[in-house]
Parts: sequence; structure tokens; C-alpha cells
Amino acid sequence: MPRTNNGFTLIEILVVVLIISILAGIVGVGVLRHPGEAKVTAATLQIKNFKSALQLYRMEQNQVPTQQQGLNALCVKPTIAPIPDKYPEDGYLDSRKLPKDPWSRDYLYLAPGRSNETFEVISYGSDGEPGGTGTAGDLSSSDL
Repeated sequence: MPRTNNGFTLIEILVVVLIISILAGIVGVGVLRHPGEAKVTAATLQIKNFKSALQLYRMEQNQVPTQQQGLNALCVKPTIAPIPDKYPEDGYLDSRKLPKDPWSRDYLYLAPGRSNETFEVISYGSDGEPGGTGTAGDLSSSDL
């Protein structure tokens, strides 16, 4: 019977590990050079996640959470009226705890939003104050 090689050699595995290490180093150095920009990107992605969850909530409950219920209504069934009839067991987010923005502050939830949209989720950026530019600029679901 002829012998077949079905596995990888040690050299092949080491080459793959080396390539992955080099790529991780390049990405890691890029993030470390620009931590403020990385936090802005993380906040933007989280706001997009909130926006998707709120749209799903609206489709299933025929309304978004009230401002009093807040974003926490995406994690646990609201106890403040209007209480949804068909609330999913796992909520609308991956976690039962509402995440904070990358600067360890709560996201601001407005219903309706400042431009009269159904809702708005806001992070005030690195300075925690309205306005600003760069990493201190406001991030809003209305702009995404």
C-alpha cells in the first residue's frame, strides 16, 4: 500500500504561526499608535449594534423603548409601561448587561431623537461633553 501524507509537517505549522504572528504584530502596532481612533471605531460599531437591536425591537413590539425604559430594555424585559407581551427570553443584545462606551460612560438614548427621528443613541466621545472634534466628537446613530 502506498503511504499518503494527510497531515501538516512541523515546518508548515511553524510557517503559518510565523505569518499569523507577523500580521497580528502589524495590526497591534497600528491600534497602539492610534488608541483614540480605535475607541471611536468601537463606539461606532456598538452604536450600530444598538441601532439594529432597536429596529428589531420596533418590528416585534410595534414601538421602540420609551426614553424612561432606556437602552436597558434591549437587555431585560422592561418593568415600566408599556411592557412588551412577546419579549424574547435572551433580550435583543448579546449580554444581559448594558455595555458602556469605550470611555466607560453610559450611552445616551433619546426617544424621539434630536432631529425628530424615532430614536437616537449618542456617545459624546473622549471628553464626555456635547460637541467637539476628533476623538472628542459626538457619535450618533442618526449619522450612521
